[in-house]
Amino acid sequence: MTLRALLVVLSFSFTSFAQDAGVQLIPRDLLFGNPERTRPQLSPDGTLLAWLAPDDKNVLQVWVKTLGKEDGAIVTADKKRGIRQYWFTPDSKGVVYMQDGDGDENFHALHVELASKNVRDLTPFQGVRAAVVAVGHGKQAKEFLVTLNVRDRKHFDVYRLSLDTGALVLDTENPGDVNGWIADAQLQVRAAVASTKEGGTEVRVRDIVKAPWKPVITVGLEEQLDVVDFTEDGKALIIQSSINSDTARLIEKNLKSGAERPLAGSDTSDVLGLIGYPVRHGVRAAAFDVGGRSAWTPVEPSMKSELEALKAAFTGDWSVASMDDADSKWIIAETRDLGPTRFFVWDRKTKKAELLFSAQPKLEGLPLANMTPVSITARDGLVLPSYLTLPVGKTKNLPMVLLVHGGPWGRDTWGQNSSAQWLANRGYAVLQVNFRASSGFGKKFLNAGNRQWGLAMHDDLLDAVAWAVKEGIADPKKVAIMGGSYGGYATLAGLAFTPDTFACGVDIVGPSNIFTLLSTIPPYWTSLKTMFTKRVGNPDDPADKEFLTRASPLFSAQKIKSPLLIGQGANDPRVKPAESEQVVSAMEKNGLPVTYVLYPDEGHGFARPENRIDFYARSEAFLASCLGGRVEALPKEGKIAGSTAVVKVVAAKAAAAPAAPAKK
Repeated sequence: MTLRALLVVLSFSFTSFAQDAGVQLIPRDLLFGNPERTRPQLSPDGTLLAWLAPDDKNVLQVWVKTLGKEDGAIVTADKKRGIRQYWFTPDSKGVVYMQDGDGDENFHALHVELASKNVRDLTPFQGVRAAVVAVGHGKQAKEFLVTLNVRDRKHFDVYRLSLDTGALVLDTENPGDVNGWIADAQLQVRAAVASTKEGGTEVRVRDIVKAPWKPVITVGLEEQLDVVDFTEDGKALIIQSSINSDTARLIEKNLKSGAERPLAGSDTSDVLGLIGYPVRHGVRAAAFDVGGRSAWTPVEPSMKSELEALKAAFTGDWSVASMDDADSKWIIAETRDLGPTRFFVWDRKTKKAELLFSAQPKLEGLPLANMTPVSITARDGLVLPSYLTLPVGKTKNLPMVLLVHGGPWGRDTWGQNSSAQWLANRGYAVLQVNFRASSGFGKKFLNAGNRQWGLAMHDDLLDAVAWAVKEGIADPKKVAIMGGSYGGYATLAGLAFTPDTFACGVDIVGPSNIFTLLSTIPPYWTSLKTMFTKRVGNPDDPADKEFLTRASPLFSAQKIKSPLLIGQGANDPRVKPAESEQVVSAMEKNGLPVTYVLYPDEGHGFARPENRIDFYARSEAFLASCLGGRVEALPKEGKIAGSTAVVKVVAAKAAAAPAAPAKK
């Protein structure tokens, strides 16, 4: 790309590429803006409905109404970032929600009383991260259990929180290796999930809170192990375990005898989702991946007919989002590829679903594209479960974006994906690959990614591109790579390690240097550091130095020759801004073009819709300049109104002109 073309793209001065007259251009703000309404919750007493929706300043707030009435009103007053996580108090008289500061992930728990709308910060500690472990019921209905790293920033202790007085009392102190706590039906902390010195997992229990902890299961890094819950009587644990299996299955383990009872499992999928109870402890159903879609199986026999009725009622993939305490009404969230997420009230007696609302109703009826599960075979024979989204009406020789998920121990799933729909609508084939190390497909698949950053994990992405080219889907000269977090790393790796494969790349909060990434992880990830060093590599081990240097795109930045766009949040606690800035500096030093967009009020990703739309607008113009796709008309002001973007453009240095021949 020439300097002039690059500056045109980044100044937002042009309006549009030629549009496909047959397919409507879907506005970016419909795909990346705030939903109109989302995440509904039933109050425990079944009389109220809450949901998230923007206020008149486009900030997501909690709204509450009486079921059967039109008396909905805002009950919170968040100033800027918007609320994303909340729930009713057990007495249905208040709401507790979580909020951090400009993306620093130091979440506070705040309580709003519905009658007065008075707001209290329940965890008012600077630089401390709070999380809710359990909510009391019955005699404990005024109590929460929360974790805080106030005593030691590296470790989370459990505190008992009184909603009446706001008092926080230390309940259980972390010995230094516990990552998760589980309470029983009496709101007593009786189970802990800890990291071993070898990077594995140990589950500990105690009979009563004053009794010593006893290990009940200890496994190495290669196994998957987690605790879901206690049974209602507290005599057994419900766990997800891959012991004696490739996949993580749902098991009930008796704490006295050690006997295990299988509850649900799949030979090809880990547990993907669960249905429990509104008040009592236990699991009634589990979901697994079947052919790239979610499928439910009963744990309790009484659920068989209910699951059959739910399957018949919904064409998309569904999950239970909320229940009332009487267990008579559920809220069902249905995700689809050809429409926005919809929410329904499910009447368990009549087995009927009533539509509550669509999260983004303006997307209904627009030309969204099918997301199709596909299987791609890597060069070593490993099958990579993937998803392909093609522009409406087009299937062959297309510009393509390889959209890489984060984690890397996460996964792509089927459903309404704003990024995939946006790219397909702009004319690109979109390929999402669950490369080795992705979660959900068993421990062999997960562990196949150990120490494979920049190696086999990268080869999987290259093999997916080769598959798309061989199938005639992708134009090999017009393939871009894009992703966030690990997907951002994959973008940098793709441009640096295989510079002839990708025409350009978009990196969102991606690490560039594994040494600095692992040396700057949040303090509360300390107990997980061994797991990181075993799965990624050990920066403190001289034997790993050469390997990690080769796997870090920063040290190969001079090989990048395709345009690069980077987006970063200034307050990111996981991938610090230095990860982006050091690769920008390296490219500038080497005379290579790169554009860096920093958002001072964001963290690991872009929570504010103004910033989110701004970055995707820049990405849209950038991708069009590389691949020739469609572009929505852009503002001439240089950024989306309300965005805090700070932009640095590094232009490519022109090659020195050859010296004129000496005159004779």
